Amino acid sequence: MYKVYGDMLSGNCYKIKLLMQFLKIEHEWIHINILEGETHTKEFVVMNTNAKIPVLQINDEEYLSESNAILNFLAEGTEFLPDSGYKRAKVLEWQFFEQYSHEPFIAVARYIKKYLGLPDDRRQEFESKQEGGHKALAIMEAQLEDTDFLVGDSPTIADISLYAYTHVAEDGGFDLQGYPNIKNWFLKIEALPGYVMMDRANG
Repeated sequence: MYKVYGDMLSGNCYKIKLLMQFLKIEHEWIHINILEGETHTKEFVVMNTNAKIPVLQINDEEYLSESNAILNFLAEGTEFLPDSGYKRAKVLEWQFFEQYSHEPFIAVARYIKKYLGLPDDRRQEFESKQEGGHKALAIMEAQLEDTDFLVGDSPTIADISLYAYTHVAEDGGFDLQGYPNIKNWFLKIEALPGYVMMDRANG
């Protein structure tokens, strides 16, 4: 059985939980508190020298980190990842977009506001994230005008990658009222069998 080391307050960890629920993959979830330094213990660094969550333990010797890499590993051979060719490349395209054009703005703004309480010394940084975040949302909104999901008419791990932080973007100060296609997309994902909510109680 797989073991997942993560925190359900984290969008990157939530991605893994969501896919595992959709695919009914049995696993043990081991809570890791990053604010208490639990990713920097000797035991954790053995699993991921980058000292970040999530980590997927495959067996006694194999560990995988980076949320999108884990999604690709778990989705192999399922309906959430096209077999090959253009559609598979489009899934990867959206996942790279998530890491470089979406998460650095939306996830970071959420962290500053939700986790840190928007301290004065981070306010300028927080405000600087708004333009880039809205640019990413506009790109998604335009795609979802044409297709039900980001890569065609059925959900893939591209949707899971981007849903995780987009659906809580308002925690980072992003008003989603101007993105009706994104909001409809939320409903489609949340209607999928096995859907589980993100833990937002403390973060």
